Amino acid sequence: MATVYSTQRTNNRATPVAMNKANELGGRIRCAHGVYEASSLASGDVIEMFILPDGARLLEGSLAHDALGSSTTLSVGYAAHTNAAGTAVSAAAAAYKAAAASTSAQKVDILATLALGSGTETDTDGSGVAVTVTMGGAAGTGTIEVTIKYVVD
Repeated sequence: MATVYSTQRTNNRATPVAMNKANELGGRIRCAHGVYEASSLASGDVIEMFILPDGARLLEGSLAHDALGSSTTLSVGYAAHTNAAGTAVSAAAAAYKAAAASTSAQKVDILATLALGSGTETDTDGSGVAVTVTMGGAAGTGTIEVTIKYVVD
């Protein structure tokens, strides 16, 4: 059986040692948390919950909400922004959590897979990335909260 090494472990084994980014090894975990009290929030409305800083490595997150009403859905993503190269990045309403029913109170994972942003690093022109929640299906009323754990240093 062979032993293989991650990129970060390979860096540690190199001669001379190649330094890993702090957001990959040894960094401090930070938390971003946003709460919104919806009152007949219309389908298609977008809530900006908080701004993640440039270079944040996204570790895990959650979406919690009340029973928002029949036929309602929520998705979690990010607002349009500019990356470090100066290129416009389009908004992606479901980048971190695809639209799912919000008809009953629950707490669900976001950033749950590689395809949904787990382990990604924010890349902006320094202005950060606004994390958004989008209401779908019908108007909703109740509390919506998002929490994301990330590492920058």
